Amino acid sequence: MPQKVLVLNQDFSALTICSVQKAFILVYMNKAELVSRSETDFLRTVTTTYPFPSIIRLHRYVHLPYKGVVLSRHNIFRRDSHRCQYCLATEELTLDHVVPKSRGGKSSWDNLVTACKRCNSKKGDFTPQEANMHLAQQPYKPSFIMFLRDFSGFIAEDWKPYLKKAKTY
Repeated sequence: MPQKVLVLNQDFSALTICSVQKAFILVYMNKAELVSRSETDFLRTVTTTYPFPSIIRLHRYVHLPYKGVVLSRHNIFRRDSHRCQYCLATEELTLDHVVPKSRGGKSSWDNLVTACKRCNSKKGDFTPQEANMHLAQQPYKPSFIMFLRDFSGFIAEDWKPYLKKAKTY
């Protein structure tokens, strides 16, 4: 039974993912409407049965001045599938600056990758080309919708039409 609910803005654009409890409260308090529900699961009280939400839509439009993915260690690891981008190891992970900070490399989506301690140490203060190490994929900044779609851990079938607008890179 999935414990996540897709929250849509008033214009049906994907806004975020929340817990079933939070979604139920928004619907119950008449701040959102139920767009899609589970056919097999229900929320039960002693006297009443409620539909189990899968997608809700807010009644009021929420204007977000910045709708992007926060640059963080955890989000870089999620983008890179918790794998070293040099050897694909999954243990002892760190962050690596593709262009080293000592050479003007910034801490940005396009310059940070997940690396194991061994590869990070081997690469040292060199670029991947100088260290003769190849990246499994070039670092990129995921869009907000792409992040929801690809990295949230769970995507229900009925969410997919609302998460199709993402760019691939």
